[in-house]
Amino acid sequence: MITTVIGNYPKIPDMPAPGKWRSAVEKFQKGQLTEAELHQVEDEVTLEAIQDQVDAGVDLITDGHIRWDDGQTYFARRLRGLSINGLQRYFDTNIYFREPVAEGEIAWVEPISVRDFEFARQHSPRPVKPVVTGPFTLAKLGRNTHYPSGREFVLALARALNAELRALQAAGAEIIQVDEPALCQHKQEYPVFAEAMAALVDGVRAKKVLCTYFGDVGGVYPQLLQLPFDVIGLDFVAGYRNWDVIARAPFTKTLMAGFLDARNTRLETVDEIKGAVRRITSIVPPDRLMIAPSAGLEFLPHGVAKKKLERLVEGTRAASQTLKGVRA
Repeated sequence: MITTVIGNYPKIPDMPAPGKWRSAVEKFQKGQLTEAELHQVEDEVTLEAIQDQVDAGVDLITDGHIRWDDGQTYFARRLRGLSINGLQRYFDTNIYFREPVAEGEIAWVEPISVRDFEFARQHSPRPVKPVVTGPFTLAKLGRNTHYPSGREFVLALARALNAELRALQAAGAEIIQVDEPALCQHKQEYPVFAEAMAALVDGVRAKKVLCTYFGDVGGVYPQLLQLPFDVIGLDFVAGYRNWDVIARAPFTKTLMAGFLDARNTRLETVDEIKGAVRRITSIVPPDRLMIAPSAGLEFLPHGVAKKKLERLVEGTRAASQTLKGVRA
């Protein structure tokens, strides 16, 4: 049983001033900072995000996605055939993203996140997992003006992003996470989703994580277990019904269980996390468990996010010790 994170981490520190990342972005937009200087600041803030995770004791970390504009724009602007439109609301959050629009044949041109992964791995004493926004979510949060159907749009994105997963694997990534929160809102399109997932991971031998959040997977479980992924990530906060859903059939994969509320500043107690971990071990054995927040932590103030990670690790370790005592 290990601890991990979903992906993004707060970019702005808890202070009246906007912090160096926001200041750098504003200066870059005004032409007061070069692109190289902006990347230097992004590297510095990324190192801080990595250190926070390491200090908290998280076993499997990410680079914090400091360089991402948002989960859609970061990948869409680097794929041929997509343009970037105006701001749209990200699900039911107070976060906004720029809408990707398919205007031509979508194609992968060059590595998008490989440099980020290599930088994080070089500067982290802990294992690092790269994260890629999945094709289904990119399509559902985007607009298609080129392909004859939504299915063709999704599959084109899947084929393009397959090249990104292969590039990450070639760079040494041993575990790769694919984020697909849109599945929980569009379960009726599961056949298209499953087809896209097969195309996405074709030829990818690295350990693969399918991460869902912002809802439950009722209606598509246990079908999810047939997908070519080693780990399935579920949100047990916004998707509280997942407790009942996964009890209906044996969970045969590794489960990344999102117990920590990533959208609420309330700090969970050690006993709450410990209790959730012990409860889930009645469904999935500890050796097939990853314990995580319910979603990315970018929705929280920096100081709260850091404390939550510390509490996540503390609660998981307490549960592990209790379980060892029970087995003894």
